[in-house]
Amino acid sequence: MDNTSVTVFTMTAYAVMENNKYLQFSIFMLLYIMIISFNLLLIAVICCQKALHQPMYVFICNLAANGLYGSTGFLPSTLNLLLSETYEISLPWCLIQIFWIHTYATVEFHILAVMGYDRYVAICYPLHYHSIMSISKICKLIALAWLYPFSLFLMYFSLTLRLKFCGRFIHFKLFCVNFELVKNACSTTSYHSIVGLVLIAFIMIPQLLMIIFSYAHIFKVCLKSSNESQVKALKTCIPHLLSVINYSIGGLFEIAQSRYNMSGTSFMVRIIMSLYYTLLTPLINPAIYGMANQAIRIPCIGSP
Repeated sequence: MDNTSVTVFTMTAYAVMENNKYLQFSIFMLLYIMIISFNLLLIAVICCQKALHQPMYVFICNLAANGLYGSTGFLPSTLNLLLSETYEISLPWCLIQIFWIHTYATVEFHILAVMGYDRYVAICYPLHYHSIMSISKICKLIALAWLYPFSLFLMYFSLTLRLKFCGRFIHFKLFCVNFELVKNACSTTSYHSIVGLVLIAFIMIPQLLMIIFSYAHIFKVCLKSSNESQVKALKTCIPHLLSVINYSIGGLFEIAQSRYNMSGTSFMVRIIMSLYYTLLTPLINPAIYGMANQAIRIPCIGSP
């Protein structure tokens, strides 16, 4: 990294948004306050209510904590750049932001996979649920959900640290992401791309298979159960399924932007697509669990 010829990058998206930057600053500030408030409220309710000291709510608490982690890696920098005159970001901060945001996205999917496994055990093995989901098992699953993606992405991130950069522009993004930064590299990045795809497969595929496996067995059990049991099981799964769908939409947006030519897509559509992961997901998740789960909703708003 010491030999890089370019150490400052210009975020061109901010220049396009310059005319309404004070309005946009106010909107982003409001959204950031909402994200912090909603997620902290969710964590506080789960921590303070002894009835919620159960595996499912511990995982929801981790989901909220990860939402705070991810949004903090992006929004303070965005607020600062919106009021900046140069729209520049230094290479060290750009690299930190890449690590921050990418680990947030991968940890999110791992937590969702663990939550899917939790629903599988609760519905398919209800009599053995507490023996299977012991405190020791919960701690191991949480540690795995955080440490596994962090360690694997660190391997990929180390390749980016070795690159020299000749270009100095990051387009259609309000924050640094790896595929945009790598476009500025002086040398070929074919090896970097191949390793990235392999590591992404190791990070994402096992978790995707866990979710598919969990819900395949849940639906199989539901088909053999009474209508009342089916409704009860589905009610506990709907918030998690909505979170998975919400995450998948953001994932598809990121894949579309990183792998396909989207020059024909309008600027604002591309900006909204790039914000989905970091802005809408941590904003929507607390609403999903707060509104759909009565045990959380009643302490929050006092209404069943």
